[in-house]
Amino acid sequence: MQYPGFTLWFTGLSGSGKTTLAKMVEAELRSRGMKVERLDGDIVRQSLSRDLGFTKEDRDKNIERVTFVAKLLTRNDVVVITSFISPYREKRAEARQEIGRFVEVYCKCPLEVLIERDVKGLYSKALRGEIENFTGVSDPYEEPENPEIVVETDKETPEESFRKIIAWLEGHGYIPPKEQGYYSEEEEELVEERLRALGYI
Repeated sequence: MQYPGFTLWFTGLSGSGKTTLAKMVEAELRSRGMKVERLDGDIVRQSLSRDLGFTKEDRDKNIERVTFVAKLLTRNDVVVITSFISPYREKRAEARQEIGRFVEVYCKCPLEVLIERDVKGLYSKALRGEIENFTGVSDPYEEPENPEIVVETDKETPEESFRKIIAWLEGHGYIPPKEQGYYSEEEEELVEERLRALGYI
């Protein structure tokens, strides 16, 4: 059975776990025989949007480009996993409308926890005024109002958040259940060969 494409859109503040969870979901879906492409903020900034800065206009333009790519891949039955801060509700709503099959995952984590973690050292720089337009410090983040999935990454382990996402996708028919034994094309060919050799087909 061919499952149609969709976009799994991770949003949340810097350091909230978007990329970590996106990688975990990517690996799991690939293991179930699905076509997956992951679009990550850092990767896209180095290629598709290297000409853009971090003003509101540039952030909007970046999300517009990502939305266009995700829409093309989704309609060709690819699962697109995006992990972007994407701080503005309006742009996320536009992405949802453009892409169609769109699942929003909000990586929720209080700002004070993220400042304490400060994995990349960005919050301390932003608080010192060394980084302009930094979301959560000098630029706003507009929380999703009705995301399909909310993971509270200050309270859940990455594994717990990952399982919550997978359970939602399975429960709503976006991905094949694990126990279904979803075969890759190579595995299907091997099974067919064995059945043919046994005279069943």
